[in-house]
Amino acid sequence: MGELKDKSLYLTAGELAEELQKMDINNGFYEDLQMLAASKDVPIDDFKNTLVQAVNIGNMETNLRNAVFHWLRSHGNNKQIVVRDEKTSREPLDYLRKAQITWETRIQKSLESISKEIGINLSCLRSCADRDDILRKWNEFSTYNTSLERLIPVYAPKDFLEVLFSLHNPNYKMLFDDMIWDFTYLPLKVKTLPELIHHYRDLATADLMLGLTTLSCGSTSQGGQERIALGEKVLQHQHAPDCQEFLKLGAPHSLRGRLWAQILGSSVKTSEQHYSELKQRVLHFDMLIDKFIMKDIKQTACNDDQYFVFEDVLHQIMLCFTRDTDVLSVFNNSASNPILMPLKGEPPIKAIYPPNGIIPFHGFTMFAAPVCYLFNDPVPLYYTFREFYLRYWFRLHEISSHPQSILGLCILFQRLLQRHETKIWSHFMSRNIHPIRVVFKWIMKGFSGHLLSEQLLNLWDMVIAYDSLEVLSLLAVAILSFRKENLLRVNTLQNVDLILEDLSSLNVISLLQLALKGPIEM
Repeated sequence: MGELKDKSLYLTAGELAEELQKMDINNGFYEDLQMLAASKDVPIDDFKNTLVQAVNIGNMETNLRNAVFHWLRSHGNNKQIVVRDEKTSREPLDYLRKAQITWETRIQKSLESISKEIGINLSCLRSCADRDDILRKWNEFSTYNTSLERLIPVYAPKDFLEVLFSLHNPNYKMLFDDMIWDFTYLPLKVKTLPELIHHYRDLATADLMLGLTTLSCGSTSQGGQERIALGEKVLQHQHAPDCQEFLKLGAPHSLRGRLWAQILGSSVKTSEQHYSELKQRVLHFDMLIDKFIMKDIKQTACNDDQYFVFEDVLHQIMLCFTRDTDVLSVFNNSASNPILMPLKGEPPIKAIYPPNGIIPFHGFTMFAAPVCYLFNDPVPLYYTFREFYLRYWFRLHEISSHPQSILGLCILFQRLLQRHETKIWSHFMSRNIHPIRVVFKWIMKGFSGHLLSEQLLNLWDMVIAYDSLEVLSLLAVAILSFRKENLLRVNTLQNVDLILEDLSSLNVISLLQLALKGPIEM
């Protein structure tokens, strides 16, 4: 047993060393290490010991620890990481893998059909006049004129939900046809409420926490000031795990952006030069995807009184995002694949489209809009949004058996509601109201556009602090439980939606704490 453990540790260490060489930290770390080794602090007669001591004294050890921390998070924080078959590790269930391929084919055909119908090429060089116009209006992108009237989204959350409803495990025999209206026939493993209570135990037991009415994020009370002072000390050490622990009790608004950047690793990856290169790609190439992004911003963020002021910067970062080939790294852990589209040329070739491999759906911009509150500079804003997407949001629009995929979160929501809010479940069942239809738009967009911005940021604090999207399902159940009295009085999905349309009065942290104190009864 000990030999197997040693072998696993050896394989993990070898894989880690190999991966670290590919990370952004590598060049700077080795340059600093060489300079340190050549300094007078590391004498040749005791080279090994003095070098280790010198590394521990400076920031190099912290940087290395942060790199290992980010690597472990990206590999699922497995206690024992071994090399697995790539195809199996990405999606082990064959029927879900086939469903994802079918869905990607459908998206591709939809994109080709839209391109042909409106007569716009998938990609082409911009004219000099158009390039100059965009450059002039880069900081006032809302004044850039382009025709968007005939454009429709490639797909919307409701389209994706219908695809999820069509999934069927071939090894599971349904006894009744009407069982199709829930996910019982998809026996995927998700956490139980006691397991969630254990995972979120710090949140469940906290008495003073930013985001609660007793200690609001805008508070100037002594407790609030002490929290800010402690946060500054944590940030000074630049140690990502410490920042993550600090975030479990909430973030002062003035520190939230720096805390997120440290935990997500975007502070390391921020590069003015790379962002400028992405901007140049936007200026030189016109893509059909650009029109989808612009239309989405107009229909979502611009129609929200909390986010319309960010219209210009949203255009900048979202258009740069479509050109960022570094985003393709998400497909190493994703169950999906980038779409290959035929591009005109001699000879015609197929290429990943768009360059980042991500086809935006209706509402995709709302993943970025709340982050605009945290930064004045578009560069750290862009990289923090990108890392958030690469870590979490990509799972919300793919078909996967991962516990934190959209499918896993829907099943988690369903089981929590069925087991701990039986009155609501039975009421919905008897009226043929599908509970998932009520909350799906919340979960697929991480509640963005549905909560007040400060409450939403408090929720996303918990996503990052506990490195889990399961809090989305927990909050969805808590909201239904909170509005239970009114929900039990209505008999149609339309009336249920009316009751849940306005969530502006909700306190996210309070609801989550109530849900985590035991069986959900409110």
